[in-house]
Amino acid sequence: MSLLEVKGLHAHYGKSHILHGIDMQVPEAAILSLLGRNGSGRSTLLKAMMGLVPPTAGSVTLDGRQLVGRRPYDICRQGIGYVPEERLIFPNLTVDENLAMGTQKGTPGAHCWSVEEMYGYFPRLKERRAIRAGYLSGGEQQMLTICRSLLGNPRLLLIDEPTEGLAPKIVEVVMEVILDIGRRGVAVVLVEQKLTIALKVAREVVVMGHGELVFRGTPGELAETPDIRRRWLEVA
Repeated sequence: MSLLEVKGLHAHYGKSHILHGIDMQVPEAAILSLLGRNGSGRSTLLKAMMGLVPPTAGSVTLDGRQLVGRRPYDICRQGIGYVPEERLIFPNLTVDENLAMGTQKGTPGAHCWSVEEMYGYFPRLKERRAIRAGYLSGGEQQMLTICRSLLGNPRLLLIDEPTEGLAPKIVEVVMEVILDIGRRGVAVVLVEQKLTIALKVAREVVVMGHGELVFRGTPGELAETPDIRRRWLEVA
């Protein structure tokens, strides 16, 4: 059985119909890249999984437990972490205090993360652990958001555009962290606009277009279907 299963998921923003009956499975410890042009519904799908956008139809189950109708904090406690594109750090709290805010007991079957592991990933954060998060650079805030989400000890981590606006050296570090998260048994669903990065870290890719899934396969299979890339991914 898949770790996460989405069936017939619909979502709206007011009268705008964004998700059109999404069916998707995420296996244990998978790294899945969710691809598509801006406006294809990728970020809305992550938010619907987290309960931030209430689905108007369909189901989302984690280990068979229904998540639709639960509040986001409860979904987090069930074992899903979320790294939003907006980062949403607590600017008036220090790095250490931000990490403490994200720490919770582990869920069964999940790797139990520690603050020291987080500082091992990102030594720069350790150097600035007593600094208020609002004074961090954009890259440092992204590191902090990833770490805070991991300290919730999720079995599945949803990551929305983690490399947006980051320097190339930091992008490389973030990619390595995502790969290591997968090696430690945490499943990842990654929304990433940079195709080379998304294909490098993913074991599976899903392509969205107009609120629907139009392709699912390995990075190699996507490379062998240029019509999908031209129609749904490349900018004309």
